Amino acid sequence: MAEIQQKEGKQKKGKTKKLNIHIDFTPMVDMNMLLITFFMLCTSLSKPQTMEISMPTNDKITEEEQNVVKESRAITIILGAKDKIYYYLGKPDYNNYNSLHLTSYAADGLRALLLDRNAEVVRKVEELKARKIAEKIPDEKFEKLMSEAKKSTTSPVIMIKAEDDSNYKNLIDALDEMHICSISQYAIVDITDGDKFLIKNRETAGELTKNIDNSKIK
Repeated sequence: MAEIQQKEGKQKKGKTKKLNIHIDFTPMVDMNMLLITFFMLCTSLSKPQTMEISMPTNDKITEEEQNVVKESRAITIILGAKDKIYYYLGKPDYNNYNSLHLTSYAADGLRALLLDRNAEVVRKVEELKARKIAEKIPDEKFEKLMSEAKKSTTSPVIMIKAEDDSNYKNLIDALDEMHICSISQYAIVDITDGDKFLIKNRETAGELTKNIDNSKIK
């Protein structure tokens, strides 16, 4: 509450009396605490958004199992230094340095490659999204249909590998592209000596191929 306190003492004639105003903020503080408590109890906290990542284990995809995958489906992505990104299709060809391709994180780079290779699944996903809007499909049923649509025998299997000089942002960007392009089968695996050889051989325009010994490259 506001209180007006009058100064005591003699006042000169013709001058108004000075009044001291004191405002008590205690009720306002109490009200603020009650409001904070109310909002804390009634407001739901935002849930963190997470992305599922397929990590390699002993009973999942390994380097040997990669070669078993149908060659037309297998794509290996290598995250290099200075924001470079490479890829090769199917099994690595150590004799041909042109088998390792250089692309980018732009829409006409990695994304264009994945959309082209995953065209059938992308088409089904877009159709399901349109159906959900038109028919108002429940979320549970929609997620089930999406999962079934992504289990296509033609969808690519992606191996993501990273050089020591690559950065964390490169990995996040690559994983974002997996989500954007509806890639359901992908895993982060360790880079091999063979992958490093492919990069060096490409940078030297095939100079290393002259002294190649495939039996020692894995």
